[in-house]
Amino acid sequence: MPTMAVERPGIFLLFLSVVSCAEMGSQAIDAQKHIEFHFDDKKAAQAAAYILKIHGGRMTYMVLIKLLYLADRAQLMSRGRTITGDTMYSMKCGPVLSIVMNILKRDPRTSISLAWEEHISEPVDTYDVTLLSPAPTDELSRNELKTLDEVHNRFGHMNDWDLVDLLHEILPEYEKVQSGRSLILPDRILRHAGATDEQIAHVRAEVESLTSIDSMLR
Repeated sequence: MPTMAVERPGIFLLFLSVVSCAEMGSQAIDAQKHIEFHFDDKKAAQAAAYILKIHGGRMTYMVLIKLLYLADRAQLMSRGRTITGDTMYSMKCGPVLSIVMNILKRDPRTSISLAWEEHISEPVDTYDVTLLSPAPTDELSRNELKTLDEVHNRFGHMNDWDLVDLLHEILPEYEKVQSGRSLILPDRILRHAGATDEQIAHVRAEVESLTSIDSMLR
């Protein structure tokens, strides 16, 4: 069984362990608020295309979604941010990234940007997606590319249902659902990794600050 290296708190959480409430200034900890990311379409498309490239250009969209979820999860635990910014859910077939799943399945209610249409095909033979052309990786950091490589090396060889069964077993944030979906909060993942409420509040404040800066720059 593959080792889940992403289960251990990463450098980011180890750094947070020395951040005290006093160092967080006068920021009030609101237990009702949660960490909220915003979907980055271009980064998500580049990450998906990168995984397809190193896998040989074709895989089932179910496995691709799981690998992207694991990469987002690993980045959250080590850096305090995800790659795609997508919303995570538990579904019957395991954890998913909501918008990525709808894009890969070409859900008619979801708009598909050129970043996806140029590089990743619609599902062929019902479940497979293929790399149409190499995509740039300029939106991805070296650390993010390394995480994508590591996740693919550990789990990319698995088929759909073996990977589904494994993730059901090893991901503490996953909730079994028979139908529909259940939201997976980033806070829950960090809490399972050993983060305190104060540390999670600090991550949330950092994410809100970076999101505000991103909005001003766009």
